[in-house]
Amino acid sequence: MASLNMEGPFTLSTKEIDSVVTETSAGNYALGYSKADGTFIVKYVGRSDTDLNARLKDWVGDYKQFKASYANSAQEAYKKELKNFNDFGGTEKLDNENIPDKP
Repeated sequence: MASLNMEGPFTLSTKEIDSVVTETSAGNYALGYSKADGTFIVKYVGRSDTDLNARLKDWVGDYKQFKASYANSAQEAYKKELKNFNDFGGTEKLDNENIPDKP
């Protein structure tokens, strides 16, 4: 089974994002929701090349929960985003409309 290798899930709110994403850093995220059994359902995967906290706030109101992880560089974030995108079904199963762009 595919793994995101991220922390969470957390509620996708400005308060929760500020509470758990405290570094200004490149990073990765997955947006979705949790089923009653606790399974996180991935609906969208993405990244920020510079500020994960700010990027997640762009999504508040669109999804219920998020998972996230920091990356050491924009290139590392891109590689992980591409892997997660492919592992979780690409444009066929995710809400992502396009394959991830290079940084």
